[in-house]
Order: sequence, then structure tokens, then C-alpha cells
Amino acid sequence: MTLLDTRQAAGPVPRPGVTPRRGRGGGPAGYFFVAGYTVLLLAFGVFPTGYALYLSVTNDRGQFTGLNQFVKVAQDYRFAPAFTHIVVYLAMWLVLLVVLTVVTAVALRGRMRPGLSALLRFLYYIPGALAGGASVLVWLFMLDPDVSPASWLVEALGFHTFAAVLAPGNLPVIFVLIAFWTGASGWVVVMYGALNNIPDEVLEAARVDGAGPWQTAWHIQIPMIRQWIAYMTILAFAGGTQLFVEPQLLQTASLGRVDPTWSPNQLAYVFAFQQGDFNGAAAISVFLLALGLICAGLLVSRTNMFTMDEK
Repeated sequence: MTLLDTRQAAGPVPRPGVTPRRGRGGGPAGYFFVAGYTVLLLAFGVFPTGYALYLSVTNDRGQFTGLNQFVKVAQDYRFAPAFTHIVVYLAMWLVLLVVLTVVTAVALRGRMRPGLSALLRFLYYIPGALAGGASVLVWLFMLDPDVSPASWLVEALGFHTFAAVLAPGNLPVIFVLIAFWTGASGWVVVMYGALNNIPDEVLEAARVDGAGPWQTAWHIQIPMIRQWIAYMTILAFAGGTQLFVEPQLLQTASLGRVDPTWSPNQLAYVFAFQQGDFNGAAAISVFLLALGLICAGLLVSRTNMFTMDEK
């Protein structure tokens, strides 16, 4: 049996004595359990999205203006830099998130002792318990050479003042560090759980066939959790496009050293609450919505995320 045969055979393995079911009939209990979420989804998801779409194609008097709002915000001198910043940030954030969380989960799921694996998963999860605002404040102290407990490391990297740390070219890296520190830990736990769903018989067959730990990970484990990786990427992408708290707090704490329209969400905030242009802010939000839907659609189609395995 070759490694390729093992990978092809890595399908769902029914448990002994359990007859696979092709489907289950619905009932009133199911509708009851989803009713609460459906109400919240409509109230805080569907309705605001529809209202934003309405605002983006009208003016402040409610008159239909077509694509004029989109053209107006796209021609704003702050629009292109804000979206460029977020694209650079997303490219760094998603690569780091996918690579390190999957590698860490595979290592924890490997031949590590269960007790040590559980301890490390707990330690990884601790930073995720901090809210975004609190994590920014922690990193403000960590990155300031005057007060940081790791000032020797910051200065060794060539940053002797806080202003040097907050140079425009460094901001994507800073925001990626904050996002990874607070957001990656939970995904390590999710990827670990996904790896636990792989039948032990499949992994044992790969070992019998002579596959080492990393060969097993690359050819068996990672392909079998590709839908979970796609799910993580979609949610991380959606969260990344909405970056607001981190640059906004950093801008305030640094006394204006960070551009107040660094991210598209910040630009939308300025349009809405400083310029009183809610229609323009809605147009920016629709741009972000379209970007997220397009990228999510590509990931779903490429990974067959919603394809059900035949039992």
C-alpha cells in the first residue's frame, strides 16, 4: 500500500457497530434552537447590510444616485492608501496564521505526551482571553523602549525610540503581531480538534507504509482538514478587513503618530462621524463587503468547503 493509496483511502471510517445515516428528519426542536440566532442575524446582520446598501446608492436626502457614492469615496486621496495598508496586512496575517497554527496543531497532535500537549494548548489560549483593546495596551508597553521589559530586544532591532517603532512601514508588522498574539491561539485549538477527527487507522496505515511525521502531516493530515483551514482563513480574512480598534488606539496613544485613516474602517469612521457623510461611509463598507464575499467565494469553491462526504 503506497502513501498515495493511503491518502485516497482517507475517507470517513464508520465506527464498529454504528450504521451510517444518510439523513435525519427535521422537527420543531431544530427550528426552536435556530430561532434565536436567526432573529439576531436578521437584526444585526441582514438589516444593517441592507441599510448600508441603501445608503450607498442614495444621498443624504434619500435620492437615488447610483454609483456616485462609490466613485466619490474611491477618488478620495485616502481611499487607495487605506486599502493598500489592509491588503499588505492581510497578506502577512493570513500566511502567518495558516502556517503557524497548522504546524503547531500538527506538532501537538503528533507524538507529544498528552499532558504536555494539554498544557501547551492552555498556555497558547491565554493571550486570546484578552480583548483587542487590552492587547493593544500591552503591546504599547512592550514596544516602547523606555518602559518595555524587552527593551534590549527592541533596541537590538534598531528601534531606540517609540516614534521609530511606529514608523509607517512598521505598522503592518505591529498589527500582525497583535492579531496573531490574540487570535491565533483559539485557532490552534480548533485545528487540533479537526486533527482529532482523523481516524487512527488512517494514520497507522501511513506509518506502516513508512511515512514519517511530516510526510503524514503533508500528505494525510493537512489535506483532510483543508475545509477547516479554509474556514479559518475566511473568518480571519473577514476580521482582518475590519481592522479598527488596534490602529485607532495606537493612533490615540501615540499622540497622532499613526494615520487616523490607516485602515478602511477608520476611513469610514471619519466619513461618518467627522465629516457627517454616512452615505460615503456606507459605500466604503460595501466595498469591504464585496471584497470579503469575493475572496470567501474563491476559497469555498477551491476547497469544496461545503461538500458532504458520501457515507
